[in-house]
Amino acid sequence: MKTFEAFLETIEKPAHREKLKNVVEQLLNEYPELTLEIKWNQPMLLLKDNGTFILGLSKAKPHFAIAPEIETRNYFDDAIKQAGYDATKMIIKIKWTDDVNFDLIRKMIEKNIADKQHTTKFWRE
Repeated sequence: MKTFEAFLETIEKPAHREKLKNVVEQLLNEYPELTLEIKWNQPMLLLKDNGTFILGLSKAKPHFAIAPEIETRNYFDDAIKQAGYDATKMIIKIKWTDDVNFDLIRKMIEKNIADKQHTTKFWRE
């Protein structure tokens, strides 16, 4: 899978495809310093300047997930719970029927950008 459009086509329900597409488009519009790439068959937001990982996305039947790296995920643990999202050690699950808490996602993105703007590695060291 080489394109975001191809990834979206793997989502069964058109409304779910549209929801995830809108989330990604909104984030890319708000953060022009990010680019979208497909790596390991998943869409990922990367910093354009150095190619470092900022946020990953994935999908499942009952939800889509965001993955900001474990350090950032743990940093926002209380906010994730307050938003009402289920989370595992690595991902935050947003049910297709849930509202998207863009404020929380923005904070995670901004933390990762601040933490990783001068890195030369894809993942945190």
